[in-house]
Amino acid sequence: MLAELNVENFGLMETVRLRFNNGLTVFTGETGAGKSMLIDALGVLLGGRASTDFIRHGETQARIEGVFENLAPEYLLRLEAAGYPAEEGQLFLFREINSLGKNSCRVQGRTIPLTLYRSLCVGLVDIHGQIEHLSLFRPETHQDLLDALGGLQTDVELVNSAAKAYQRIIRKERELSISEEERQKREEILRYQIEEIDRVNPIPGEEEELVQEKKRLSNAERITSLVSEAYGALYEGSSGKLSAFDRLGETRKALQELVRLDDAFNVYEQIESIYYSAEDLADQIRVYRDNFEFEPGRLDQIEERLIQLNKLRRYGKVVEDILEKRAGMLQELDQITHVQEQFESINNQKQTTRKAYENVAKQLSSKRHEIAEGIEKGLTLELADLGLEKSRFEVRFMANEEPTIGGAETVEFYFSANLGEPPKPLAKVASGGEMSRLMLALKSLLAKVESVGTFVFDEVDSGVGGRTIHKVGEKLAKIAQNKQVFCITHAAQVAAFAGDHYGIVKELNCERTRTQVSLLAETERLEELARMLGGGEIEITRKHAQELWQRSVR
Repeated sequence: MLAELNVENFGLMETVRLRFNNGLTVFTGETGAGKSMLIDALGVLLGGRASTDFIRHGETQARIEGVFENLAPEYLLRLEAAGYPAEEGQLFLFREINSLGKNSCRVQGRTIPLTLYRSLCVGLVDIHGQIEHLSLFRPETHQDLLDALGGLQTDVELVNSAAKAYQRIIRKERELSISEEERQKREEILRYQIEEIDRVNPIPGEEEELVQEKKRLSNAERITSLVSEAYGALYEGSSGKLSAFDRLGETRKALQELVRLDDAFNVYEQIESIYYSAEDLADQIRVYRDNFEFEPGRLDQIEERLIQLNKLRRYGKVVEDILEKRAGMLQELDQITHVQEQFESINNQKQTTRKAYENVAKQLSSKRHEIAEGIEKGLTLELADLGLEKSRFEVRFMANEEPTIGGAETVEFYFSANLGEPPKPLAKVASGGEMSRLMLALKSLLAKVESVGTFVFDEVDSGVGGRTIHKVGEKLAKIAQNKQVFCITHAAQVAAFAGDHYGIVKELNCERTRTQVSLLAETERLEELARMLGGGEIEITRKHAQELWQRSVR
């Protein structure tokens, strides 16, 4: 249940701090006082869209905090598994919206991403507003509602998984079912492309080596000149000049003599290392010079090979990509040439997956029919409580010929409010008031199986009047025996059933308008009920309010 709700700078609400009890709590006030704004704040707290339009004018941020208690055992386990265990049985939620469009979310005082925050809020509160009236007019929502009422989500997931497996096989079968002529054309193209790659026979790393060799051969004359020059300067010498190696030898000899005369300055080991390193370097240069070959015609061969490799770039930027493309073409060619075998394999898979689908779909259908029968009987009783004793509600099933996401049938609700009139699609026969009562009846059924602890009804009595409005109040009070129920209402007959009654008003303070929400005492409640009844002489209205209060108090 929602134990506390604190709202700051949200719409016209400057500071609103509320503590709630179990049972039925109503919120009433003049039109435009801010009743729906309170529901908007709760929706944002539960992970709804947090627009900067919600921030009170002149402020930079809005905050909503909520404390939940007496959480369902399965929800407590989910919190613990997510790493946010309840603290002394309590859950603390926090949302902040700032003027820059950013918002922060906290669970148990820890900041978390919005997607995770939303997932943790699922199952805390069920908010019913006018939009849900409209959802009943859309047949595509009826099956989901039936499954929710029956707790069949796991069964639906199994059916959907089986349907997807079957549909994947069907798509694969369609891909193979191209005409023979198209297959032949494709086979010819694949064989040509594979042969083109095979003629060139590219080798990984080959192109890089060829480019390097081309560079070397293109500069062969300069390379020969430079290596001879380097070897001469380092080892051979020229025109009566000593080579670097000879000069190092003289230096080595002088330092050797120096060590004998003064061993305090001993650098002989260094010159020894340099001397032999120079000798090794000279040997490497000589070997490179002697082995450097310039094969006539080799440069032309390299150029031709690079041209061949470049023609294959339409299959890939590098050789590895080209070879991977070739492997894919070989696989496709194998599929084309063995298409009959694949058809046989796919046909076997199709039969297997269809049978698997039919098994789970049959189980789901059986459960749905059972749930539908229970809903029809349950709604008959619930609707009778709401003044629709002669109404009929039916759940009809239309079979799907092929395995389909959602199951082997499509569900649609049919309704008749009058005796002797056959049920027709809900969207065609139900009035606004009847739709409100039908949704309330469905929620009443849902309350018996749903683990959600808090139900919110926003003007569920819309379109309902006369003696029936009293029945709506009774129904809400009945739901509140097992659930925490919040209700925004304009009907005194509904408000009279509440355990707690909050009044919502707009007031002016220092040239600013703000919404105030306050718990009404008994005398204040009677005044509010009288205001809601309206019309007529004041004392008569107050007397009516008093009678309504006494009749509704349990």
